[in-house]
Amino acid sequence: MHKLIAFLLLILPFSALAQDDDLMKMATDSSEVIVKTATFKATRIINGHSVETVGKNNLDFTISHRFDRVNRGFEDFFGLDAATNHLGLEYGLTNNVMIGVGRSSFQKIYDFFGKYKLLKQSTGGSSIPVSLTAFTGYSLRTQKTIPQLSGSDRSSYTAQLLIARKFSESISIQLSPTYIYTQLPDVSTDSKAIFATGIGGRIKVTKRTSINGEYNYVFPNQIDKNYTNNLSFSYDIETGGHVFQLLFTNSFGMIERQFITETTGRWSKGDIHFGFNIARTFSFDKKKKYKS
Repeated sequence: MHKLIAFLLLILPFSALAQDDDLMKMATDSSEVIVKTATFKATRIINGHSVETVGKNNLDFTISHRFDRVNRGFEDFFGLDAATNHLGLEYGLTNNVMIGVGRSSFQKIYDFFGKYKLLKQSTGGSSIPVSLTAFTGYSLRTQKTIPQLSGSDRSSYTAQLLIARKFSESISIQLSPTYIYTQLPDVSTDSKAIFATGIGGRIKVTKRTSINGEYNYVFPNQIDKNYTNNLSFSYDIETGGHVFQLLFTNSFGMIERQFITETTGRWSKGDIHFGFNIARTFSFDKKKKYKS
């Protein structure tokens, strides 16, 4: 079953290219249609993906950094002495289809993903109440273990349906039903197939700043009791071609398997990680000048 899921994850972004214009027609077939844009300012809310995709022929370079727990105290400079990072490249094949690749230093993970924007929220002749994006991802943990595991045993697969609505110029909300399949969980009693749902939101503060929040809930009896749900908050600053996020989260990892199913930090105990995300956009469309 999981091999079939893996196959679907790999082909979805490419099959979407052939269907892109037809499925988006309902959002663009009327001159009276007003498409809602900038539901979120980046392709991620904080840790998790948003409904947004990179524009056609645009490349996003992302840098994410998470420091150790602030309750480490003064001796460890409140967690700033240690950190993990994730580097990513995201490319827009069309305005609605993007692919990405990344590398995380924590557990030495490579990740690959695709996103396909199925619907865009709009008003007017063809009113659509929400934006809808499909996300599929694969990650491979390359950290050495004893005994050494096979590639399939170090793999995990993620499928999400991202559903968002921009209620006003200041408020956006997203739901993220999630399926994660891990071939060999770290804890033997954990389920290989895990169902979860995320909820995230954005409140605009000024023209270029906002406050974001994100919570990922794993349904009961699937993961070990020592794991907990991920909760994160950020302050976002848009500076032209950059989106800069200052954040606090209880997860050290930045891959779906890590922050959704393997979070161990608890806010009530001060297990909070300070960090930041930076996204920089580069345009390769010679016909258009870059717009911030």
